[in-house]
Amino acid sequence: MTWVWVGSILFFILKLLMSPPSALVAWVLTKFALHPKLDSKDVTVTFNGKHLKEEEKNRFTDYFNEANFLKKHYIFPGNEKLFLHPETNVTPFVINVKKGKKDVNFFVYSTDNQVDVVKQDKKKVISYSINSENLLNFTV
Repeated sequence: MTWVWVGSILFFILKLLMSPPSALVAWVLTKFALHPKLDSKDVTVTFNGKHLKEEEKNRFTDYFNEANFLKKHYIFPGNEKLFLHPETNVTPFVINVKKGKKDVNFFVYSTDNQVDVVKQDKKKVISYSINSENLLNFTV
């Protein structure tokens, strides 16, 4: 009798592991997403040291969320500063995301034909490119 219970519990656990609920999968994917969807309530967007107005901030975060991920740029250890402070005349939009104790900065560099994003989370720096016509044409 106890073997039936143990067998059914093991079968249930095995079935759950083989096909987890979609809510759990969605949570795990959003937790580790390289290009996350941002909530405009949790972010502050600055350009050239000035905060964007509320409607501009909402529009910018919507454009950022709608952007398509293109490719990741690999950063070799020791070269993080080259990505955080590149020698270019492009002024980045700085997105500061504060969720609880977590503080993440995104530096969005928009050039003539591409948009590069540098994500800084504590000491970890990640760089990638996104495709967004709206961000390329966004002006303050």
